[in-house]
Amino acid sequence: MGYARVRCRGERGLDAPPVSVEVQLAGGLPAFNIVGLAETTVRESRDRVRGALASSGYDFPVSRIVVNLAPADLPKSGGRFDLAIALAILAASGQLRSSVLDDTECFGELTLAGEVAPVAGVLPAAIGAARRGRSVLVATADAQIAALAPAAYVYSVATLADAVDHLSGAAPLPATTSTPPPGTSAASVDLADVRGQSAAKRALEVSAAGGHNLLMIGPPGSGKSMLAMRLPGLLPEMTDAEALAAASIRSVTSPKANDAPWRRRPFRAPHHGASAAALVGGGSKPRPGEVTRAHHGVLFLDELPEFSRTALEMLREPIETGEVHIARANGHVRFPAQFQLVAAMNPCPCGFLGDPDTACRCSQDQVQRYQSKLSGPLLDRFDLSVALGRVRFRALRSEASDPASPRVAKSVAEARSRAITRQGCQNARLPPARLMSLIDDSIPARLLLERAAERLRLSARACHRIIRVARTVADLADRDNVRESDMAEALSLRVAIGAPAAKLG
Repeated sequence: MGYARVRCRGERGLDAPPVSVEVQLAGGLPAFNIVGLAETTVRESRDRVRGALASSGYDFPVSRIVVNLAPADLPKSGGRFDLAIALAILAASGQLRSSVLDDTECFGELTLAGEVAPVAGVLPAAIGAARRGRSVLVATADAQIAALAPAAYVYSVATLADAVDHLSGAAPLPATTSTPPPGTSAASVDLADVRGQSAAKRALEVSAAGGHNLLMIGPPGSGKSMLAMRLPGLLPEMTDAEALAAASIRSVTSPKANDAPWRRRPFRAPHHGASAAALVGGGSKPRPGEVTRAHHGVLFLDELPEFSRTALEMLREPIETGEVHIARANGHVRFPAQFQLVAAMNPCPCGFLGDPDTACRCSQDQVQRYQSKLSGPLLDRFDLSVALGRVRFRALRSEASDPASPRVAKSVAEARSRAITRQGCQNARLPPARLMSLIDDSIPARLLLERAAERLRLSARACHRIIRVARTVADLADRDNVRESDMAEALSLRVAIGAPAAKLG
């Protein structure tokens, strides 16, 4: 009769809840059972563990083996428990001292040859282990990403024998260190590559400075996608906390989590055929969607009306709250989703509505049907909406100017710094309760917004977003107070779909 316990962690969204791997050896006919709400991939670890122990030269106990994965009500999946189960069996059978396992957590899938393979989600697991003051054993391929966890002691093991030798003291391993690069790789594209479209470039600068959602409307080939792809080069680098959160998401969703630049903000551009679950997250076992992968970065939706209406309507909650809540029968999962939404669309199915040089081939019903794919509540959540015109050939022939992205990025960083110093958050995240105080000192700006709200029938949400944009325009100009000219520019950057910007008297 033998008993041992090894600590591990499961997966629940982006969290890594603790799991105790308990092994008991009892008399009776030889058997190997795993209990504790284990899915098929976990139950299959019986054969992997048996093969790994045999290949590594250890004795497999000829007895009744019961493996309990506690807590019993937490679903377990994947091969992340293999290493912990093998070590617990060795400890329960007296081939390894149980006491050396008390302050260690183990994550890794075993091959039949006894090698330790990488698993998903090691960074959140390492963060949880470090908070408990425990060291971590992971596969060699996972060591660098796991070592990003603050105050974590991470040990890289290539085989099961390496893990046993380290724990027993026969061959202690050095702790793995991982120092993120101090900066980020330079942007490969520049804003100067986009010819013309000065109004759209200005809207992109305002969007970057305040973290505002941007909708670009224009005919095919007018530069909407080019502008969107240059937005990440204008944004400031992520802080260490933001970079760690983004790396944790990549650790769960991508097998090559450490390939992305450390402080470069994520840029996600899903195809318009993406389902609602792919965009927002979901599934029987909830997984993060594109909005979570774009956390602290940019989500670009090209050909916006071509997305399913169900998927687009599900964006409304994360845009407002910065979170996605998914409820399933076996639990509730929360995913972070503080992203900046940038979208592009044509004004009509053919794309040439309002172009004086190209006749639009769409009927009024077709235009209305196309534009009605976007609901009013969704459009109301865009802070900026700018119309782009067709670019003339002579503009394409003009010489490229000096790189514009570094200059604009400097202006954006300064504006964001002013906002953070003043209120502790970027302007797009200002709560409604603090918005009206921004225009209390400027009666002309307040009266202009009041006239615009009456004439354009703006909702309360639209008014709040216009005030935020006006505050960003003032920050770009290094002004303490919002002026009437700032409010006028904020209103001009919010035009209606398929119609020219309204002129306010």
